[in-house]
Amino acid sequence: MAMNTQVIRIVPRKPAPPPPVAYDRGAVENIIGERKAMPGAMLPILHGVQEKIGYIPPDAVQLIADGLNVSRAEVHGVITYYHFFRQSPPGRTVVQVCRAEACQSVGCDALATHAKTSLGCNFHETTADGAFTLEAVYCLGQCATGPAVMIGDDIHARVSPAKLDRLINAKRGQA
Repeated sequence: MAMNTQVIRIVPRKPAPPPPVAYDRGAVENIIGERKAMPGAMLPILHGVQEKIGYIPPDAVQLIADGLNVSRAEVHGVITYYHFFRQSPPGRTVVQVCRAEACQSVGCDALATHAKTSLGCNFHETTADGAFTLEAVYCLGQCATGPAVMIGDDIHARVSPAKLDRLINAKRGQA
């Protein structure tokens, strides 16, 4: 007697993408209009959008591509090539750790490891409470006084793990 065996494969579902965050589409269109005639307009447009909105919304990529008469892939390629550009909203405060050679020579690797542990997120991620986004940068102009970090708009020099904790805790207290 032949047995019929049936193999059932269970494939886990991919998590649904997060819902799009509302942004001022008109502001993006204005930035494109103001800058599209500039030589090398893509970078000034991307910088303008990120300065205005805090990141480059996925829907804005097509607007930028259309405004510059380039493909969406070209715009996406520039966004992903440069670590400066964000593709999702940042936390309320951005913490940037300098990773340039001068800061590496005075301990930024240990500081970066500590920052990841202390905040509980990796570079280009945001803490679970949305308070901080951690980013690596490659020069804050403080080469003689590294390791350097920038928290929000404030640059700090000679930052030790203990000093970083104090700065972050002070920023948490302001929220």
